[in-house]
Amino acid sequence: LLGSKEGIMHICMTYLNEGDQVLIPNPGYPTYTSAVKLAGGTPLYYELTAENSWAPDFENLEKSDLSKVKLMWVNYPHMPTGQSPTKALFEQLVAFGKKHQILICHDNPYAFILNNQPESLLSIEGAKEVVIELNSLSKSQNMAGWRVGMLIAAEDRINEILRFKSNMDSGMFLPVQLAAAKALSLDASWYESVNKIYTARREKVFELLDVLKCAYSKQQVGMFVWAKIPATFKDGYALSDKVLYEANVFITPGGIFGAAGNEYIRVSLCGSLEKFSEAIKRIEACV
Repeated sequence: LLGSKEGIMHICMTYLNEGDQVLIPNPGYPTYTSAVKLAGGTPLYYELTAENSWAPDFENLEKSDLSKVKLMWVNYPHMPTGQSPTKALFEQLVAFGKKHQILICHDNPYAFILNNQPESLLSIEGAKEVVIELNSLSKSQNMAGWRVGMLIAAEDRINEILRFKSNMDSGMFLPVQLAAAKALSLDASWYESVNKIYTARREKVFELLDVLKCAYSKQQVGMFVWAKIPATFKDGYALSDKVLYEANVFITPGGIFGAAGNEYIRVSLCGSLEKFSEAIKRIEACV
């Protein structure tokens, strides 16, 4: 794939027709909604909550009319919440897909970032019958902008998607493919070195969030930190606006990932330690 984001669109265009429905997490990556709508499908949002460890409420989903649902988008480690998956959750997803003949589309680009146990949904017995998984070199191999992603599924599924993809592009530039192959051959020390940097940045982000009096879990994984705002702010947008206009620091309001994220903010770990230190200094001056 020319990036895993392209894969989201390819899957939707391959499997959706006008009127088909798709289960999408709230909060979740906004591109799922965009791709579904562009393909003529209708988004059905399932809410994730901290109380349920940011996992789908299968009991509640079973009460819904799922007769028109063709796909279900899931993403663990989850963006924006940083929630890791469990084997039990993965088993539930596969069982749910089989029971309702729903294709489970697992977007898995954060598996190797600050995560000691990278997992694939396809590791679950029988998953290949109902699962398509996406991954990307943008995060794990620091190749953002090179646009290298992958789609893993049963052979029949891959061939179905290739029928669409082959009419969209003519392949990837060979030197990029060779660079990607080299990147994928690196051993565990590569991930350890990258995660050492992200760990130091995350500590700085925790410091920043403490200044803002936000609540957060230190068990999060992935490239972002998700935090609940203090009660003194109406929502994440209000906090983001205050910090932006008074401290010239941008923090992503959680509401852009869905209404279930309104009481949260998300901070990226892509900045340098120096930038985080400067951000802390500016925020301290305005709060």
